[in-house]
Amino acid sequence: MSSQNMVMVRMYLTEERAHLETLLSFLHDVEKVKGVTVYRGIEGYGNSGRVHTSSLIDLSTNLPIVVEFFDELEKVDDIISHLENNFRPGHIISWPVHVHV
Repeated sequence: MSSQNMVMVRMYLTEERAHLETLLSFLHDVEKVKGVTVYRGIEGYGNSGRVHTSSLIDLSTNLPIVVEFFDELEKVDDIISHLENNFRPGHIISWPVHVHV
């Protein structure tokens, strides 16, 4: 088994700001990143301090969304720049990873 050095990126969004269809189309069809996973949170908050929750009383349709993807460093740097300018995510974090293939 071989491994490659890559970068993992995690984006924190809310459902109302996620534009998931457009975002996933960009990552898959345009940038062709190696892998993407989308998580839907049950509760969370960001810079605003406003809590987004899935409680039955609230019935929120604005839950936290986390989008993770990985690829090579140079490609990821360009993608992050595009995402910051076009999707305005709450937070983007990244870290080096070893992908075993």
